[in-house]
Amino acid sequence: MKVIIVEDEIAASENLAYLLNEIDSAIEIVTVLDSVKNAVNYFSKPTDADLVLMDIHLADGVSFEIFEQVELNIPIIFTTAYDQYAIKAFKVNSIDYLLKPIDQEELSDALTKFRNQKAPTSTSSNQIEGLLSLLNTQKTSYKSTYLVTSKNEMKPVATENIAMLYIDMGVIKAITFDNKKYSIDSKLEDVETELNPKYFYRVNRQMILQKKAIESIEFYFNGKLIVNTNPLFNDRIVVSKAKATAFKNWMNS
Repeated sequence: MKVIIVEDEIAASENLAYLLNEIDSAIEIVTVLDSVKNAVNYFSKPTDADLVLMDIHLADGVSFEIFEQVELNIPIIFTTAYDQYAIKAFKVNSIDYLLKPIDQEELSDALTKFRNQKAPTSTSSNQIEGLLSLLNTQKTSYKSTYLVTSKNEMKPVATENIAMLYIDMGVIKAITFDNKKYSIDSKLEDVETELNPKYFYRVNRQMILQKKAIESIEFYFNGKLIVNTNPLFNDRIVVSKAKATAFKNWMNS
């Protein structure tokens, strides 16, 4: 499979290339394009690529501007750090997307879905127009409060007071900075889209951390990281090698 990456952040494009190689060493990265201008110039000419992985925000604008200047007849999977409203827009318009930071298993699932399509289709102009319409009409907002359960009562807890959220026997648990534990009736995937990515990060498939809860980061074997938190979590919190660079960039932002 030949893949084109459209991404303006070097660390992000290198991480994506690494994940693709981990999933299938036979995948060929044809080129990496870092701007609308470069993408327009490249796609103005014929290409034998099978798939495009395209970030929305590029160095000189948004990637949707590319479609205004050239016609892409290649299937596209968008990568996005948008909130739940944008995700809804992607779903409504049947456009494939991956939420940043890119998870290796989710990327693998997307590639499998692409391969299993008998006749992969390109993203149509109508889909792009529908996506833009929904994005422009929705106001970005994030959860400020969760109604949580503790014993036989429910109470509101502000998201700013939540240090971490994790999966415990299939149930989402939230731990606050005063080290109290509550249950949330939701899925971790949904919670991830409801929280402001500026302050919350999904460090692995089981846990989301708030930045203020992170005390230190230790180097682990094979490029992995261990995160130490306050309040202290009872298990080791490990960040995979695939997510390590993106996680450090988030912490440094």
